[in-house]
Amino acid sequence: MSGELLEEELLAAWVGLSGLLKASRITSTMRYNEAVVMRLVYARYRQDGVGRTPVSEIVRQTNMLKSLVNRTVGSLCRQGYLCTERGAEDARTLFVRPVPQRLPDFLTVHRRSLALARQIIALVGRQDAQCFVRMYQKIRAAGVRL
Repeated sequence: MSGELLEEELLAAWVGLSGLLKASRITSTMRYNEAVVMRLVYARYRQDGVGRTPVSEIVRQTNMLKSLVNRTVGSLCRQGYLCTERGAEDARTLFVRPVPQRLPDFLTVHRRSLALARQIIALVGRQDAQCFVRMYQKIRAAGVRL
């Protein structure tokens, strides 16, 4: 396959996969960006039992615009999924943390996402799924901004 053809195929696969994920409606009870933010905060919660996450870290990890992250966080706070806190050392630093009473509601959405991941693994096989994860990690480590 020529370089140009490979580039076209890669873009087609990327767009196709994105479309499949959005069409799957894995986050039907929550907006997609809300589920993405909650997944990051929940990952921190699983690590430390608190989940206190700087909003700047959410911006960095999701590559969303700061204004979009702020709107998404605001929506999640209004729905009772997150609460915000200011930094003790620097009041300009904004943190979010999950509201424990709403975690079961998020986990319902998260379980649907995990079920989709299991379906994909069953379809492509464990080895290709692990390869996909490694490719993402390489791209992220290289600091590629898309």
